[in-house]
Amino acid sequence: MPKTDVKQGTLALMILTTLDVLGPLHGYGIARRIEETSKNRLTLNYGTLYPALVKLEQEGFIKAEWAQSENNRRAKFYALTAPGRKQLARERKEWHQTAHLIAAFLAPRSETT
Repeated sequence: MPKTDVKQGTLALMILTTLDVLGPLHGYGIARRIEETSKNRLTLNYGTLYPALVKLEQEGFIKAEWAQSENNRRAKFYALTAPGRKQLARERKEWHQTAHLIAAFLAPRSETT
């Protein structure tokens, strides 16, 4: 199956969800999990991932801490914050609403008059 790019506006949701499910992870771990969850159908550009992590950290939705990775290298680990959990709930709700709206257009019901 061909790989696709991450759609505009979805990366933050994917990052927040990944951290919510798995807990603190370093950037490489987040990228691997997103690709794994997509069954390797997404192409994740690290030039996109790291700016997104910085933005989420600046917004207070995630926090970062330096620690040792599983291969004994120093890595920055990211974790969800309380405001991040609230943002995740908002984004999930918005995406569900958007998905339902688009689904209505993709499978319109015929109207009888």
